[in-house]
Amino acid sequence: MTTREEASALVLRMQECFNTRQFDQAADLFTPDFLNHPLGATGFEAGKEAWVQVVARFPAMRVVADDILIDGDKVAVRSSVEGMAAPGSDVRPVLIEIFRIDNGRLAETWGVTEGPDPRH
Repeated sequence: MTTREEASALVLRMQECFNTRQFDQAADLFTPDFLNHPLGATGFEAGKEAWVQVVARFPAMRVVADDILIDGDKVAVRSSVEGMAAPGSDVRPVLIEIFRIDNGRLAETWGVTEGPDPRH
C-alpha cells in the first residue's frame, strides 16, 4: 500500500521529470503496463512520446500542481499549465488528472485540460 506522502511525492516527481525535460528518468515511476486513457495507449513510451511532442510545440511549458487529493490508490491532481497561455492572455490552461497507483508506481491515468486553447 502506498502512503499518502508517497503518492504525492510520486506525482510531483513525475511533474519534475516533465518540467526539467528528463523524460527517461520518469520511466521507473510507471508500471510496465501503464494505461493512458486520454492517449488510448499502454506503456511509458507512448506517454513519453506525447511529452516530446507537446514540448516541441510549447518549449516553455511547465506543469505545476495546485491541488493533490488522495483517496486509496487514486491521486487526483489539478495543475496550472504555464508557458501555454493564448497570445494576449494571462489565463492559463488547467490540467486535471487522476492516477491509479499500483505497488508504488503509476498504473493508469485519466485526464482533461480546461481553459483557453493556446492554438487560437
